[in-house]
Amino acid sequence: MSNEDEAAIRAIVADVQTAFNTKDAKLMNAHFADDASVVTAMGKRIVGIDALREAAEQGMAGALRDEYVRYDVTDIRFVRPDVALAYKQATATNANGEPIELDHSMVALYVLVKDEGRWLITARQNTLVPH
Repeated sequence: MSNEDEAAIRAIVADVQTAFNTKDAKLMNAHFADDASVVTAMGKRIVGIDALREAAEQGMAGALRDEYVRYDVTDIRFVRPDVALAYKQATATNANGEPIELDHSMVALYVLVKDEGRWLITARQNTLVPH
């Protein structure tokens, strides 16, 4: 797997961070496959791009409206040339990007597939980290 593949996956996670912090539901879901499946930090499973968009719009307008985050990619593993696992840690921040916690509060696992040269998120599992 190439440095370009790793950079592309890191860019996807960076886009998700930007989307979260700017409350951009469209960008939040720009890298998901149409049939993607996500398990939220609260344990709710959401399937399909339309349901993911709706959940992002509701969350950004509601409970996540005043939340900000920093994502750190901690590992990328290529299972096959067209399948990758990416792990990220999420740390809550203030609007200026300064951490408001001593350590990360969530870990996420992304399953990505390369389709016609483009990496897409096919699944994501979020897990809260108790403090």
